[in-house]
Amino acid sequence: MEAASARNHRNVGKQQQLFLFHELSPGCCFFLPHGARIYNALVEFIRNEYRKRGYDEVITPNMFHHKLWETSGHWAHYEENMFKVEIEKEIHALKPMNCPGHMLMYASASRSYRELPMRYADFGVLHRNELSGTLSGLTRVRRFQQDDAHIFIRRDQIEEEIRRCLDFVHFVYEIFGCTCIFNLSTRNPEKYVGELAVWNDAESSLAKALNTFCGTPGVFTDEDGTEINYDGSPLVIKKLKRLVAKGNYPEPRQYWKLNPADAAFYGPKIDIQVEDCMRRLHQCATVQLDFQLPERFKLTYVMSEEEKKMREDAGETVGVDGVAAYARPVVVHRAVLGSLERIMGVLTEHFAGKWPFWLSPRQIMVVPVAHDQDSYVTEVRNILHEAGFHVDVDVSDDTFKKKVRTAQTEQYNIALVCGAQEKANRTVNIRTRDGQQHGEKTIEECVNWLKELKNSYSRAY
Repeated sequence: MEAASARNHRNVGKQQQLFLFHELSPGCCFFLPHGARIYNALVEFIRNEYRKRGYDEVITPNMFHHKLWETSGHWAHYEENMFKVEIEKEIHALKPMNCPGHMLMYASASRSYRELPMRYADFGVLHRNELSGTLSGLTRVRRFQQDDAHIFIRRDQIEEEIRRCLDFVHFVYEIFGCTCIFNLSTRNPEKYVGELAVWNDAESSLAKALNTFCGTPGVFTDEDGTEINYDGSPLVIKKLKRLVAKGNYPEPRQYWKLNPADAAFYGPKIDIQVEDCMRRLHQCATVQLDFQLPERFKLTYVMSEEEKKMREDAGETVGVDGVAAYARPVVVHRAVLGSLERIMGVLTEHFAGKWPFWLSPRQIMVVPVAHDQDSYVTEVRNILHEAGFHVDVDVSDDTFKKKVRTAQTEQYNIALVCGAQEKANRTVNIRTRDGQQHGEKTIEECVNWLKELKNSYSRAY
């Protein structure tokens, strides 16, 4: 209990002056300067990955006419959780999610199969009217942002796109030092929309993507020669584990599990749970297929001749909305961090406020041994600030030992000590938060070392 209390994000947030809440805006977080540094670092981290992974960032309105929410289906099922405002006798609502706005963007032009996948990413502000009794620090708020994305794909692209999403999620949480647990949620026979054949095909594609990513065999042979399809059920997992223990199959990255009949009515999904250093599970990331929104918004793309023939050969009805050349895209709802507020609370407790260098709001403290070096440490501070680091300087009247100790207790990752020798040589002496001394470097060498440390997303310091 003491360890959990020491890690509690509310306590750490107050100690490190990261954020606060106020009764005049309940459920809405105020991020103080040091908290905003972490928040922005998370956004930039994901934004950098977007560029590498083929996402286009978009910006959408915060408020929409209620007709949009009627089209999307949210008005019937989610209206009570939306903040509404009357404008010229018409009801509008602050958006609680980004997907309907992205549907409008996709529908704004004629689309070809050549354009897909089309990946829209959005850090837009969202509002949800959560009951006051359910609000809980950063983990349950009314105003938040997500690293939200909606990916428009063809049915034949499902497996590869889902594999890419899983790789993205794994990459991010491995950097944080967290473990991801994957589960496949399949169709509820009594609660689904769309064609059964499309659902079966989509579930098969998700299972194949999970097998590829997790290293589980799609089909394996039992000791009696029976071929078994890996479906994530407890009995099948037990059989495969027995064969792995005997050396018949390699150990997979993980054994993904089946959540039968647990999918949303509009499409199957992969539930992703994140396990932190205290073995607690958090729901942050999302990978969800959606057949319903494309239908509601009448989204289309022009098929290739090959796809058209394939559908005809399969006996499917070809074309939609009275046009034989059109097909509906499938939408993937994808979030990696999920709510930035929530993940910041999770990471605050995961790291216990000891932020890794790249994410830290207090990266470097420059410490003079004596006041004779005050002008030099100020110069060093300015050089590092220009290089893009969060850096402070301690020219107080405290003793040198107390300055170093204060830098450690305030969770500065690195202390750069400057005495008479360092001033004369135009160098710095590097000490890390764990008390280790890393020797003397020139200012240029130090800047390059720090840039490499930041860009590698290392958890070493």
